Amino acid sequence: MPPKSKTHSQWTCQQCGFISTKAYGRCPECGEWDSMVETVVTRADEKKSALAALAPRSVPQKISDVVTEGFTRIAVPMPELARVLGGGIVPGSLVLIGGEPGIGKSTLLLQMAALLAQSEGTVLYVSGEESVQQTKMRAERLGLKPDALYLLTETNLDEIVAHVERLTPRLVVIDSIQTVYLEELTSAAGSISQVRESAARLMHIAKATNVAIFLVGHVTKAGAIAGPRVLEHIVDTVLYLEGERFHAYRLLRSVKNRFGATSEVGVFEMTQEGMVEIDNPSRAFLAERAPDSAGNAIAVTMEGTRPLLVEIQALTSASAFALPRRTANGFDMGRLLLLTAVLTQRVGLKLSAQDVFVNVVGGLKITEPAADLTVALAIASSFRNQPVASDLVVVGEVGLSGELRTVSQAQRRLTEAARLGFTRALVPQSLVRMKDKPAGIELVGARTLAQAMDAALVR
Repeated sequence: MPPKSKTHSQWTCQQCGFISTKAYGRCPECGEWDSMVETVVTRADEKKSALAALAPRSVPQKISDVVTEGFTRIAVPMPELARVLGGGIVPGSLVLIGGEPGIGKSTLLLQMAALLAQSEGTVLYVSGEESVQQTKMRAERLGLKPDALYLLTETNLDEIVAHVERLTPRLVVIDSIQTVYLEELTSAAGSISQVRESAARLMHIAKATNVAIFLVGHVTKAGAIAGPRVLEHIVDTVLYLEGERFHAYRLLRSVKNRFGATSEVGVFEMTQEGMVEIDNPSRAFLAERAPDSAGNAIAVTMEGTRPLLVEIQALTSASAFALPRRTANGFDMGRLLLLTAVLTQRVGLKLSAQDVFVNVVGGLKITEPAADLTVALAIASSFRNQPVASDLVVVGEVGLSGELRTVSQAQRRLTEAARLGFTRALVPQSLVRMKDKPAGIELVGARTLAQAMDAALVR
């Protein structure tokens, strides 16, 4: 007589995975409101795990005996995407890409799937949100007509796995992980248990068959990939597609990569023809620059291993309120408050009655302190109505005493500035005597923010 199954209910947080036997309005673990969902758990005395059934018989091997010949990356005909992935797609890898709705995740992956179908062979594109006719219409709009690209509309993961085993593709794209489900689980598709178990099942399939699998992940209001954090631990690579909705530029950022460097960035432009790669993003970001106007300066920021020149705009105006406003778009608000305090206390600019607005052109988001000096000079330029010299780029971190501190990878930053035609760079004094100075650019040193303003602002 088979053992009787026992069922019971438990409450699971859809954000962090916290499990409780009773309901909470707010998760005690992560503090998220209305994230506890009731799930039914089935137990059997001799129930076998589906993942255990899939796991192959493993045998330990000496590292010297492991054969890697023929195990090479799949070449991606999109250099910006290849850069973020670390040089190409590793066979058997599981890649998760997230981003806001409409940011271009499906478009980018459909383009990649079509190009790889032309160069590598069979590729399977699985959509749980669109029919095959809708996917084909999108491919035709993008001008994609590969013969080896197979389309599938399916949400049952067992059926998807069966098609993968039959087709043996080089690449599988699943759009999205929140739409697929396993029949043996009673919870709805997109729940924490479904997402976790589906990702784990796909991970085992990828490792066992050496098929690379790309997953599309939805994001929450906070911008994180929806579902448990364990999802990001299961996959090999986590990519985020970022960008402002009303800007054309998109940044594909790597935040986890077991096979390459993290924090790498690829730059794309969303057009009618799909995602177009930007091979020289610095020139694109500076294309509409007004060099002789007050309130803007050029920063050299690092995105992974790539230096990017971006324009930072600032505007100060007399405040009509008792508490003046501080607004930052693409720049950390805490750093803006710090810089306005330093400009007021250490330099003597009377910003206490001024509204201060800062904008990073192009929809980029700058988090590193190397842009501090650029933001401070843009604010001072607007307040004094004196433009920053048009041939000058600015690099440096600002301390609380108004001193300028050095930044990392200064040589790469300055080399990129010289390549784009800038002849001078305002840097902390400690960098003036740096070894291997880039040719074609003069280094202007300053020890304090006040000295930097004297050197940069045109009278």
